Amino acid sequence: MYSIFKKEINSYFGNMIAYLVIAAFMVATGLITWVFPESSVLEYGFAEMRSFFSMAPFVFLFVVPAITMRLFAEEFKNGTIELLFTKPLTNWQIVLGKFLSACFVVALMLFFSLIFFFSIYQLGSPKGNIDIAAVVGSYFGLFLIACCFTAIGILASAFTSNQVVAFIVAVFINFILYFGLESISSLFEGSFSILIQNFGLSYHYEALSRGLIDSRNVLYISSIIVGTLFMTTFKLESIKK
Repeated sequence: MYSIFKKEINSYFGNMIAYLVIAAFMVATGLITWVFPESSVLEYGFAEMRSFFSMAPFVFLFVVPAITMRLFAEEFKNGTIELLFTKPLTNWQIVLGKFLSACFVVALMLFFSLIFFFSIYQLGSPKGNIDIAAVVGSYFGLFLIACCFTAIGILASAFTSNQVVAFIVAVFINFILYFGLESISSLFEGSFSILIQNFGLSYHYEALSRGLIDSRNVLYISSIIVGTLFMTTFKLESIKK
């Protein structure tokens, strides 16, 4: 598994992919946090990161599939998937190695975004007047959401040799899970509406963003991640046959 992880990390940073994706994420979230009048912290007047955390999932919706679209699609296109299968690795180790490499790039994005937190922390009146518990919960929830998008992106990449197709499919599925189900729930009323809403990722992310890390929210997002990764391993097994 480590060999796959190392190979993908070298590929990300050797081909400028990681640098470009991290730069795109920082520019997009930086504009949202500091520049756009509708979401700028400077315009809002309060030391908080609500605009960043509310829009970061939308940015990840496109950024994460850009990271994952090549993970298997490139192997299929170049014909190296057969070589990968000859290595003394299980399907699970292959999938997990690729998944962790993409999550590592995501973690780097969030690490660099801490500059926003420290800047707002310093700008608070008095200094440090920011809800740290909410920030920690939001970062944790955002990382889980990004990992969920990553798992889905890897699954999409395992079904095609076309990276563009893998990107579009991943964006579509992620959009449905994060925004779509919440929108669909508004078409109904009562307990059925709440039930549909509970299946949406945004519901669980918003709960984590309030600073209270509930095991139910973590378990739901984690179950999607694990289930999707298992589906990818099943897909690889079908290819072997």
